[in-house]
Amino acid sequence: MRDNQPVTQREYEFDENSTLLSTTETQSHIVHANAAFVAASGFTPEELQGQPHNLVRHPDMPPEAFADMWDTLRKGMPWSALVKNRRKNGDHYWVRANAAPVVRNGVLTGYLSVRTKPARAEVSAAEVLYRQFRSGQARGLKFFRGLVVRSGPLAWLSWNQWLSVSARIHLAMLLPGAGLAGLLAASGLPLAQVLGLLTGQVVLLALTSLWLQRQVAMPLKQVLVQALRVATGQAGGLATLNRADEIGMLLLSVNQSALNLRALLDDMSSQAAGVSVASGEIASGNDDLSSRTEQTAASLQETASSMERLVGTMRENASKSSLAATLANKASVAAGSGGEAMQAMAQTMTQITRSSHRIAEFVEIIDGISFQTNILALNAAVEAARAGEQGRGFAVVSTEVRTLAHRSASAAKEIRELIEGSLLSIRDGVAQAEATGSSMSEIVAQVNDLTALIAKVSSASVQQMSDIEQLNTAVGRLDEMTQQNAALVEQSAAASNALKHQSQSMKSAVGIFA
Repeated sequence: MRDNQPVTQREYEFDENSTLLSTTETQSHIVHANAAFVAASGFTPEELQGQPHNLVRHPDMPPEAFADMWDTLRKGMPWSALVKNRRKNGDHYWVRANAAPVVRNGVLTGYLSVRTKPARAEVSAAEVLYRQFRSGQARGLKFFRGLVVRSGPLAWLSWNQWLSVSARIHLAMLLPGAGLAGLLAASGLPLAQVLGLLTGQVVLLALTSLWLQRQVAMPLKQVLVQALRVATGQAGGLATLNRADEIGMLLLSVNQSALNLRALLDDMSSQAAGVSVASGEIASGNDDLSSRTEQTAASLQETASSMERLVGTMRENASKSSLAATLANKASVAAGSGGEAMQAMAQTMTQITRSSHRIAEFVEIIDGISFQTNILALNAAVEAARAGEQGRGFAVVSTEVRTLAHRSASAAKEIRELIEGSLLSIRDGVAQAEATGSSMSEIVAQVNDLTALIAKVSSASVQQMSDIEQLNTAVGRLDEMTQQNAALVEQSAAASNALKHQSQSMKSAVGIFA
């Protein structure tokens, strides 16, 4: 017997409404275990699959119990008893195990075990009894088809637990016959009369026994055979009894249970097949959706990167537009200042022209004075010549005055020429200043227009940057939603796989009785 260690002697309580089911192949290796059994065992489905069923056997269980179980199952009969199972961590849980062989077309294909939670009083009694078996104190007791009965010389005390109905009928007939024979022997009647009475009594009892066999024992055996067929999952025709008494209704109930089970299993099998197909389609759709979601996520990430770069470019453009607007404003101000300076210069040149004309007038006056002085000097020279020796000094002065007059006239001429040249230059400068002023005005107007345009571009860039940032935020949210959708797709795929696994488990469970 397998000794699974360690043990903690801590009891694991499972839901009293739970049904723990498992199936094995003919060598008792686990083929299927439902979720309740997996949870109670503490193992994972993968750890249980294909393992010997004694993986959950507790060392406190007496070997005699399992020997009786296998003896009963190999005879094609179900077995039921309290069993203490071990969990993976060493804890234990008590179950009422109901095991039965599974037969297909007359061939044993495996074993089915269905477990429920026993009453606490049953557990307490089983703990004491199993401890006696383990310690060797259960002498005179043995397991028989899941029951504990007496053995040895006192086995007859447990006849009520194992005696068949047929034997009970025979015994019920023999005991009165033996009693009657004793009474007749003690009655003192002639031997021939006693033998006649005994013969009649034996015939009557034999007929009564035969009638009871046919009316009770044989129909009950037929019910038992049908019940065993249902319990072991054997398909086939339903046995019938042409009677409506308790035995007939019992067989009818067994047949109805078989039909109900078959209808339920057929429906479950159909539903499981539908669920399997649907889960397969869902899984296929999830795979396609997952692929598309991954592609969308990749595209969104690329778009988000492009949007980030575009936002950076727009910010740089907005910054440059703002700087250009500032420079344009400064250029406009400078152009305006230049225009004002050119106007001021033109006004100054106009004033210079006016002053030059005044200077020319003064030069004309000087020229006139020089001419008059020259005439006066000539007259003085004439008069000095007339005066002779007395006028010689005056003649010298007259000569100097005339020389001075010539120099004044020459200087006036040069000044006039310079003024005329300056006036021509001033006229050209005024014309150029006026032209430059007009150009500066046009430049100022164009710079103002350019400043307004740059301001509009800057404002549009700021608005576009705001819109692009909002779009970038929306793309980011869309990316997050796509990632969430991808996670949901993965969850859906996991749920689909779980559903597919459950449908396969359901088909496996239903297949036990198929």
